[in-house]
Amino acid sequence: MSLRLTAFTLFPRFFEPFLEEGVFSRGLKQGLLAFDCVNPRDFAEDVRRTVDGHPVGGGDGMVLLPDVCSRALDSVQSPETIVIHVSPGGKIFNNVWAKHFAETAKHVVFLCGRYAGFDHRFVSARSHHEFSIGDFVLSGGEPAAVCMMDSISRFVPGVLGNAQSASADSFEDGLLEAPQYTHPHEFAGQEVPKVLLSGHHAEISRFRRIEQIRRTAQQRPDLLLQLWNTLSRSEQKMAEAIWKSGCGKTVTRSASR
Repeated sequence: MSLRLTAFTLFPRFFEPFLEEGVFSRGLKQGLLAFDCVNPRDFAEDVRRTVDGHPVGGGDGMVLLPDVCSRALDSVQSPETIVIHVSPGGKIFNNVWAKHFAETAKHVVFLCGRYAGFDHRFVSARSHHEFSIGDFVLSGGEPAAVCMMDSISRFVPGVLGNAQSASADSFEDGLLEAPQYTHPHEFAGQEVPKVLLSGHHAEISRFRRIEQIRRTAQQRPDLLLQLWNTLSRSEQKMAEAIWKSGCGKTVTRSASR
């Protein structure tokens, strides 16, 4: 059975390139994914097909009408549908959520706001989750919805050519992925680390684990602190040395306890 993903959007054509290339496109062609759009403008009842109104109490921008949006959502929603409000005010979407929806959901609708967003009564009554992809504002929810759809689709069995690909990605074990190399062995004055050419699988695994710890300590100490008690003492010392040297982002010692 395929996972159906629906974009609730005023701009359905925004998604067309996403459907034609890459992993998501392959999932559609294999029948593992299904995609459709619902446009609230199609459910407006006046001649001008009005979908927004001025905010009550004043303010900048226009607010999407709750009655029109409800009719649009009614046209695609079923008891098994999960509705996600895509919003900069939501909790951060991550790999855990992506895997959860890929494993448990049958149909996910992404509410992509525009202008000043949706009437709060609509999203309060009709959405199950509110997600953001970061602490920044976009012109609409469509780009963020594409990111979430792509992430979810990677965990749908069969979408990736190699089932182990997703398990080797960043965040799967809580750490960032180790750096990757290919031919030639020397490029721009840098050589592929010799251990990767050794054929010694245990040493290669150890090297990659060290590089994961190093990179995560430098780029995302918040992730490393969440895993602190699961790290070996030598891994903790390596991370502390990186932070003390100033090579990574500032971390207070108390936070790592």
